[in-house]
Amino acid sequence: MNAVPKWFPPVAIAALLWNLLGCVAQVSDMMVTPQDLAKMSAAQQALYASRPAWAIVATALAVWGGALGSLGLVLRKRWSTPLLLLSLVGVMAQDFGLFVLSGAAAQAGPAVFVVQGLVLLIAVALVWLGRTADAKGWLARA
Repeated sequence: MNAVPKWFPPVAIAALLWNLLGCVAQVSDMMVTPQDLAKMSAAQQALYASRPAWAIVATALAVWGGALGSLGLVLRKRWSTPLLLLSLVGVMAQDFGLFVLSGAAAQAGPAVFVVQGLVLLIAVALVWLGRTADAKGWLARA
């Protein structure tokens, strides 16, 4: 295994924390009650109701795949890269459902576009990081 640059461990830890926040958000989303839903704005309710089941599954793949993949980066394991790729596919599927198939995202305002754009950018960057780390020999085979 080649020498790992000093910036790699803190970036991997930051990626793990980022993805764990996504896991917390996803679990919180799954725990929304009808009473919680009634307290949301009409735009938020429309956004929540418009999600197909496959998009919810895609979100779960995105956040849990990202968390496990980032943990793999922290542990410097090669298996991190396919999990980060799975996470990226989940993000893209979720965004397809949110922005292409549903008109509700436009009703929710620009914040949804900014946040999801950031999520997509980070997911792409983590796949690049995983592939780069693997190619440079920073990740162990086992």
